[in-house]
Amino acid sequence: MDQSPHLKYELEPERLRQVLPDSPGVYCFRDSADKVIYVGKAKDLKKRVLSYFRPDEYLADKTILMMKRANSLDFIITSTEQEAFILESSLIKRHLPRYNVILRDDKQYPCLKLDINEPYPRLRIVRRIKKDGAVYFGPFPSAGALRSTHNIIDRVFKLRKCLDQGLPRRTRPCLNFQMGRCLGPCTNDVPVEKYQEIVRQVRLFLDGRNTELISQLNSEMKEASESLDFERAAGIRDQIRDIEKTVERQHVVSSKLEDKDVIGLSQRSDQYQVAGLFVRKGYVVGSRNYYLRNQGGSPSEVMESFLKQYYSNGPLIPGQILISEPIEDLDAISNWLCGLAGKKVVIHRPHRGEGLRLLQMAIANAERLLAGRMESGDETLLSQVQQWLKLSRPPRSIEGLDISNIHGDEAVGAVVSFVDGLPYRQGYRNYRIRAIEGIDDYGMMTELVQRRMGKGEPPDLFLVDGGRGHLSCVKAVLDRLGDEAGPDVVSIAKPDEGRGEKYDKIYLPDRKNPLALSSDHPVLLLLMRIRDEAHRRAVSYHRKLRSKGRAASELDQIPGIGPKKRNALLKRFGSIAEVEKAGIDKLKEVPGISQSLAEAVLSYFKKPG
Repeated sequence: MDQSPHLKYELEPERLRQVLPDSPGVYCFRDSADKVIYVGKAKDLKKRVLSYFRPDEYLADKTILMMKRANSLDFIITSTEQEAFILESSLIKRHLPRYNVILRDDKQYPCLKLDINEPYPRLRIVRRIKKDGAVYFGPFPSAGALRSTHNIIDRVFKLRKCLDQGLPRRTRPCLNFQMGRCLGPCTNDVPVEKYQEIVRQVRLFLDGRNTELISQLNSEMKEASESLDFERAAGIRDQIRDIEKTVERQHVVSSKLEDKDVIGLSQRSDQYQVAGLFVRKGYVVGSRNYYLRNQGGSPSEVMESFLKQYYSNGPLIPGQILISEPIEDLDAISNWLCGLAGKKVVIHRPHRGEGLRLLQMAIANAERLLAGRMESGDETLLSQVQQWLKLSRPPRSIEGLDISNIHGDEAVGAVVSFVDGLPYRQGYRNYRIRAIEGIDDYGMMTELVQRRMGKGEPPDLFLVDGGRGHLSCVKAVLDRLGDEAGPDVVSIAKPDEGRGEKYDKIYLPDRKNPLALSSDHPVLLLLMRIRDEAHRRAVSYHRKLRSKGRAASELDQIPGIGPKKRNALLKRFGSIAEVEKAGIDKLKEVPGISQSLAEAVLSYFKKPG
């Protein structure tokens, strides 16, 4: 669907009735500039698409607005409705269509991984769940919650703490062994059975089976005491105390050892707040909150969009999901989640009992958060930005643009995205400048904007790092595209201290002199933050490319090291400095690096100069 040219159809109902199949699939509405403005999924493409052509009194306000802007349609057929869910989610992330509800969340949720296939596994923090036979616990709603749990396990249980993938062999144990927090299998002959018993205890703890764990530890403590092994008995006693303290701090909400997510929604006008509570083994382990906008839409649509986008990101899916709003595709979404989770997943809207109590708690959190957001002035700040910069609308989405190069060498461009005044890292983009050679900042900025406008829905406002010249070249690109509803553009330049200037200058398209705001003005502070983030991103990407180039050219000088082995070395060690420090054994661990090649690498770096 995303290939060019794509097969498009005019929005003529009779023609669409002939070409659309009675099959599941995904459809895209595009505007006159060929940008995707809405992505939808359908069990029956013909029936679903033709429903958009009913009289206005049967359509939602949002649909009416979207159809006024829509110019053409394309679609792709899928084998099943589940495949359509996956494709829909992928296209929404890629295009960020104007009329879809977008979940502004790019975070991979942290989990704890315990590889039970290893004889001496360690507990690791990971952000990607793989089907590798390991046991995963989570996801944790925040890095803080995960670190707290990880620190408790480090303190209470004696798993190894070393960072090596396999069990390292050392001549002397680390500090954790000396503190009594590790059995030290790297230096001591620790039986696998003894170590695996600790692994089993950690799994009980992370599964929430603390009563069972404490009962077993009490039995072990009694047995150690009867054997006159008082030191071991005292150690187990301390373990029990630490676990009991941890259990006391947890908030019990269910007498059943169940995993469930509770999703509450609050609405004010076109603003929505989603609050999620995560219950694992009967305890609330954390929460996560999302702010969404949906002009002319409905709470049901927001809830459905949230479920499809949130769970497609791959966090561990619980057996139950409680929701505060009814959704249209309940059975289809449930079946899709069952396929993703590999188990039965029930989505329901409880009306009584414990489930309703949990849902009311989530809704109360959502209402409190939305009220606080509106009182804190987020909307007021965006209105101020619109007023001071003479924009056509409040800039909910702002993208900062910057260029980085050294005398035209390795030129790059960076785009950073802010939504409702906050960074939206899923919208960050890096570009290598291809068409411009030599020193030509204006040409590079022109290329950057042209390529950005060719992919995805544009922001409400482009903020350019530069002066009037940079602003003019970006404005020229937007004028050539001729989209009346396209983005506004302003630029921001640092003060010229040689001229006695003190404050950053803001350039507007139809204003001769720059706009000067006081150093503590909230509009200026927001623009400076976006500009600085774009600059940081561009410089960081430029340095990364230059570093890779130097490393590649250095390794290319070594006989026997071609592009494939060079890339393998850099992937394994990360930098040329680390390759130089590595020994023969470490180098031989890299695929394709033999004993003789490892010796050649070491010999090269030992040469003078």
